[in-house]
Parts: sequence; C-alpha cells; structure tokens
Amino acid sequence: MIIFGSLQVIDLSFAPPTKKCIYKESKVMLKKKNKLYSRYVLLDSSLLTDCPPLGLETLKIDDFQLHASSMRHYGLGPHRGRLNIQGGLYEDDLYDGGWCAGRNDPLQWFEVDARRLTKFTGVVTQGRSSLWSRNEVTTTDNLDFRHHSYKEMRQLMKVVNEMCPNITRIYNIGKSYNGQKLYAIEISDNPGEHELGEPEFRYTAGSHGNEVLGRELLLLLMQFMCQEYLSRNTRIRRLVDETRIHLLPSVNPDGYEKACEAGSELSGWSLGRWSQDGLDIHHNFPDLNSVLWDAEAQKWVPRKFHNHHVPIPDWYRSTNATVAVETRALVSWMEKIPFVLGGNLQGGELVVTFPFDRTRSVTALREATPTADDHVFRWLAFSYASTHRLMTHASRRVCHTDDFAKEDGTINGASWHTAAGSMNDFSYLHTNCFELSMFVGCDKFPHETELPEEWENNRESLLVFMEQVHRGIKGVVRDVQGKGIANAIIAVDGINHDIRTASDGDYWRLLNPGEYRVTVRAEGFSVSSKVCSVGYDIGASRCDIVLGRSNLSRIKEIMQKFNKQPISMRQRLRQRHLLDT
Repeated sequence: MIIFGSLQVIDLSFAPPTKKCIYKESKVMLKKKNKLYSRYVLLDSSLLTDCPPLGLETLKIDDFQLHASSMRHYGLGPHRGRLNIQGGLYEDDLYDGGWCAGRNDPLQWFEVDARRLTKFTGVVTQGRSSLWSRNEVTTTDNLDFRHHSYKEMRQLMKVVNEMCPNITRIYNIGKSYNGQKLYAIEISDNPGEHELGEPEFRYTAGSHGNEVLGRELLLLLMQFMCQEYLSRNTRIRRLVDETRIHLLPSVNPDGYEKACEAGSELSGWSLGRWSQDGLDIHHNFPDLNSVLWDAEAQKWVPRKFHNHHVPIPDWYRSTNATVAVETRALVSWMEKIPFVLGGNLQGGELVVTFPFDRTRSVTALREATPTADDHVFRWLAFSYASTHRLMTHASRRVCHTDDFAKEDGTINGASWHTAAGSMNDFSYLHTNCFELSMFVGCDKFPHETELPEEWENNRESLLVFMEQVHRGIKGVVRDVQGKGIANAIIAVDGINHDIRTASDGDYWRLLNPGEYRVTVRAEGFSVSSKVCSVGYDIGASRCDIVLGRSNLSRIKEIMQKFNKQPISMRQRLRQRHLLDT
C-alpha cells in the first residue's frame, strides 16, 4: 500500500478485513504514475473491535517493510511512521519523532510492504500506542480480557465477590457528577475492618476517563488475586493475609462512558479525559505545597507549623469551590482510611512518577523538587519500573519527552510549575500515604486483543509494588496502661517529614534499609526516642513505643479529679510572702 501526501508526520495502522467489518470502497486518482488506488473506509466505527490492527505500530511490521519518498534525516525516517511515536531528545536521535518528508510537496509518499495480499479496511492517524516490543507475549491466566462498561464492571466485581466472599468486600466511596457510584473492592483476610498492625494499600485508576488500561488492569488484578488465593498461592495468600488492599478501578466513570462510546480507535486524547463538569480530577486537589513552603520560609516549621498533615484550606471545602464531586469523594476516602502506600494508574509514557509534582520556585518553569523522602520514593518507583517487562528496556520508544526522565523508568514529578495540587502531593502532605503515579502506556484505549500482553507487562509490577507497603518500620504507640495513643507524631531523625498514628495507636513508616532514631510525641505525654533498624528483606521491622504521662499532664488530671483549680505562680508567690511576714 502507498500513501501520498504532503503531511510532514504521518502515523498509520491497518485492520485486515473480516466478515464483520463493513466497509465501502472509494476510488481516488493519485499523482503517482497516474495509477488508480483504492481507499476503504469503515461505515460502522463500533465494529473496529472485530478488526484489530495488522501490526504497524505493534512492530509486527518491522522497519524494513516501511519506505518513503524522502526523509528530513534518519531520526525522522519511515521506520518512525507509527502511531504514538513523537519527539526524541536530540535532533539526530535514531528515534527523533514520526516520519517527516524531506520536501513539502504533494509528491511525497509513504509505503508499507505487507508481504502478502492484504485489503486495508481503514487508516488511523492517531490514538493507538506502540508496544515497544517485537515479541508477542501470551498469558496462561484465565481472566476476562475485554473492556467493561460501567454495568459490566459492577457485575464483574460481584462475580469476584461471590467467588471469594471471605476475602473481598464491595463498597463505594461516593458518586460521580452524573450519579454513578464510585465502586471499590477490598481484598483482605478480614474485609470491612482495620486490623491492628495491618497496613492499608490502595490502587486507583481512571481519573482521566479515557485512559482505560489502568481500569482494566485493576479489574484483572482483582480476578487474579481471587483465583490465586483459592489456588493456595503462597505469595498471594501472604499478601492478602497481611495487607488490607483497596482497588478503585474507575475514578471518573462519566468520562469513561464518553471515551467508550467513541471506541478504542476514535476516542482520541481529550474525549472523556475530564470530569463531567470539565475538571482534571488528578490535578483538582488543594495546593498544600505552597502552604508548607511558605511556612518554611517564615521559619514556622516545626514549632508553629507541622511538616506533615497540612490542613486543607477552608475555601476548598466550601460548597461553591471549583472542586469535582469525584475529588471530594477521594479526599473523604483518603482521610477516613489510614493508607500507607498508594498507586494511581494513568495513560502516558511508560514511567513511574513521584512527588513533588509542583516546582518549589515560582519563577522556574521546570525544576526537580524532591521531597524529604526522596530516597524512599525513588526506591518505590524503581520497584515498579524495574519489574515491568518494558519500562526499563533500553530500546523502548518514547511517546513524549521529559527533562527529568531517567533510564530506570522513574521521574521526579516536578516537571512543570502548575497552580493546581496533584493527588500525589496531597496524599503525601495531608495524610500518611506515599502516593505514586504509574503511566502504563501511550495508548490510552488499547484494543482488547492487546490486554493479555499488557497484563503480562504489568502483573509482576503490580504485585511487587503492593509488597513494598511492608518495607520500613511499624509498631504501636501505647501508654503505660497498654492503651493505644491516637494521633501521636512519629519523627525520624534526618527526615523532615513526620507521620501520625492511627486511631488504635498503630503506625507504619516507609523507610529504606538502615538504622534510624525514632522520636515520638503526643499531647499530654513525655517525649520518647528509640533506635530502630530496617533490614533488606521484605517485612517491616517492629518498633513499639510506650509513652508515660508528662508531669504537667498528671498534675492537671489530679487537680481535675479533686475538683481543684491550678494555682498560678503569682498566687503562689503572694501566699509565700504572707507566710514569711
């Protein structure tokens, strides 16, 4: 097949004809040797699911099958004429961008050698992602590999719950703008309850409604964990028995419906991305970064202002604030459950990003802005990226560039200065939870036939990242009578970010291997410190701490018990003077 035109960049994808593909034929005269070529256009876009791409962008059609009339330079040669192949880092990069003709005139053409008789039923110029791999991968997991509508998603959750009633629970955290419930599924050996000493973990997906791969990966993950638990898989059983896991597959079901209506091939970059009222849910959180940084500039931290659990501004909670109902539901959910670690799955370049997502300098458009826990975040990001089949592959092809992209597949999120707060930063600054974003591919809406391979690409990463919730130290802060102390502050020397105990006094502090001095403070109690060690093996080190009542607190309790008022220092001096005279 030969395509003629003056486009500087063109990406193509083809679908072989089947009985279910309805198409019409139109004849066009092109200016190449006055030959007549045929172009076939699908009449019904909903039938695209039955016409999967032949393999141009998945690299089944290799570079040697692609030819062009000319090219600007080799980095923009015909081997780059594939979907979702955009800019490279350098102009002479081997993977600089899409195909770009050397001259801008109507005689430029792009040719694909199919190597067999093939009828092309459609041409797609954007919207599908490269898989960065020439090797097809098959899976042995017996899962439901297809796209699920809102109703089908709810039914699938119900099926999993019925298969594993003892370890699963379905609940909702709120409703979308259009009134659709935001369903989550909990996987735990004791669903519905927070167990003392058991960390809480969450995965979310679909904050951008048209980025559906993350949504399907979480639906596959819940099926997989149920099946493997029933099969007595030791690793999965340990993970379920020792962790309370929450999966929220569709944060933005309204946006998903828009993208789904257009279909896998035609949904595009923006259709369904935002909430029904036009808000980017992932970046709709309050800007707590500026609040903390301003307090640090005033030298209020830590005496007048805490370096953690930064309060939400009053304006954000007002009814007329520009906040999506989905975002409000997420905030309430995050405040209710003492999450320790979380990951949100999105579409985009194969990479894992971590806080901060905002630049600290207002004047800097792009600037690396690390958190106090940067070393921990880097490990968490690498744990996912390094176990992904393609994320750290040296020959992976990029779909966009970022100045902070690393070869290890991780990025400090502070790429751009923005006015909005992100879910990652909010989670870190307002709660105890360390949140990261997993960008699982440029293809926002992959074809159903690609889901098995995408599952294989991400399965190990999804499991390994969950296991990281058991890295660091954990324990219970109690008083001398053995009662847990809620809201006690856990500080680690050398790390300017504290956490707090949950309602029962238990806590989890993510840390890399090493030896740490931990200091605990609570209102009405004396300060206590302890040295705790973190090993290299998975499994948090136990670090329980007992706090005794402070002298001032004990005096107040005694005075209150005997219904007596405290005597001020001035009154004491006056009484002493009278006695002396």
